[in-house]
Amino acid sequence: MKISRHIALAAVAFTLVACSSSSDADTTTVVPNTEAVEQTTTTGAEVVATEAPTPDVPANNALPALGECPTSVFPDLIAVTGPGEEYAMPEVNVECTDTELVVTSNGMPSYTFESMTPNGLKEQTWEWRVPLKPTVAVSTTSIVDVLGTLGFTTTGLPIYGPTEGPQPEAEAFGDPIYNGILDTCGGHTGFNADYHNHALYSDVYCNLTSSFIIGYALDGFPIYNSVGCLDVECTETAQFISGYDMTGDPTSYSWKAYTYNAAGKTNVLDECNGRIGPDGTYRYHATDAFPYIIGCFAGTSTTQTGNAAADMPPMGGGGGNPPPNGNGPPPNGGGNPPPPNG
Repeated sequence: MKISRHIALAAVAFTLVACSSSSDADTTTVVPNTEAVEQTTTTGAEVVATEAPTPDVPANNALPALGECPTSVFPDLIAVTGPGEEYAMPEVNVECTDTELVVTSNGMPSYTFESMTPNGLKEQTWEWRVPLKPTVAVSTTSIVDVLGTLGFTTTGLPIYGPTEGPQPEAEAFGDPIYNGILDTCGGHTGFNADYHNHALYSDVYCNLTSSFIIGYALDGFPIYNSVGCLDVECTETAQFISGYDMTGDPTSYSWKAYTYNAAGKTNVLDECNGRIGPDGTYRYHATDAFPYIIGCFAGTSTTQTGNAAADMPPMGGGGGNPPPNGNGPPPNGGGNPPPPNG
């Protein structure tokens, strides 16, 4: 069985107004969910129902069942502005086999390109294959200092971790959000003129408001926005937060600057920045705080090919080796994540 959905893309004659890079977006495009509700069940850390921020509740909150081809969560990009007149429009194709979700993309953003690095923007060739029925692994897989693709957005853009490369040296392996080198939608271009995200914002401008699900990790588990469902029908929601605290200076070596601590927090996610949902399946959540998208893999990451398996090139092109003194991550720390620990 093969289910295909090609998302054709074309330029349009209107311009979207850019939103804030926080979770506050144009509330006229979503359905308000302003009724506070009480939580009746918990999963792991304490969960308390909250008034869900209006921008994060999509008009269509239907979610695909485990094993179902999730074409419905990929937004129709036919009416997007695209990166600009001088660039190609985004092209994304979504299809499923009996066992895999297969997404191909030319890697072009669906919104105006903002130059945040010395690098330009060019089309890429991306293909991701992830399981339709992912399972939680016996132990998690670390992504500390992994420099490469960890997943992809429903708009066809690669997702990287909360770590930059070794250049510039003063910000080697630092937190790109903290260092202010990301655009309105949490992305920028690398040395190969490849656009990628280190953070995700559920803004109308970023075209990530049509569903709770805004991406997928390479282990196959979905990535939700910051709001999560508390019941299977998703009539009750809560906003979930990262459990990491800043305990150092993330200008460089970001993983040494944050410590996971869930004590005293409600609606807190686990160390992988995810949780078990009301239907019993695992999901990640994009958050405003470190690690922003994925903190570790809860499942087993699938082996990718081509660009999806490549290391992240150095931002300035000035060399891919870590700084001397042995404190940096290995030069080939990117690409496919290491096997699960233990």
